[in-house]
Amino acid sequence: MNYLKSFLPWIAFAVVSTQADWRWSGVTGLVLAGGLLLLERRRGKAWDTLFIEVSAVAFFALLAAWSFTDPTSPLRDYVGALTDLWLALTAWGSIAAKRPFTLGIARTMVPPEIAATAVFRRVNVVITAVWAASFTVAGIAEAILLHFAPHDTVALVAIKVLGFAVPISFTIRYPRIVRARAQKVA
Repeated sequence: MNYLKSFLPWIAFAVVSTQADWRWSGVTGLVLAGGLLLLERRRGKAWDTLFIEVSAVAFFALLAAWSFTDPTSPLRDYVGALTDLWLALTAWGSIAAKRPFTLGIARTMVPPEIAATAVFRRVNVVITAVWAASFTVAGIAEAILLHFAPHDTVALVAIKVLGFAVPISFTIRYPRIVRARAQKVA
């Protein structure tokens, strides 16, 4: 599951942020994101397959700088929600730039003749939109929960898990559905 590997720094950050000061969780995310990006580039991965990794480096660099500059910022309590909203912005931005972040990854999994089709591109726009919507909903839900019930760890974890589980499930199932429909038509 290539998509999940891209999100490892985000997942590690979420875990570390529950156990450590937000400054160190930001540094942890930056180190992991930078290491993953460097490793993937050394393996020869193209930049268009590393959209989330590049976004992670940018986010965690900004977060680390901000957290050490203003360690008592009231927004520190909302960093979990900010991560989801940053990912939402990344996904929506990739669609707006006509480069859905799933497209580069998906191209590596199919023959070039399939990757060149309009249907393949449309499938990836839809998949990326589902990721974007999921991150948007999760970020807003988490921000609301952090405001009204910041110690409801079970709900916070549920939001995080669903924020990833829903689009992962959709990413696996949707291309199969599109292929099945195409085979019925043909």
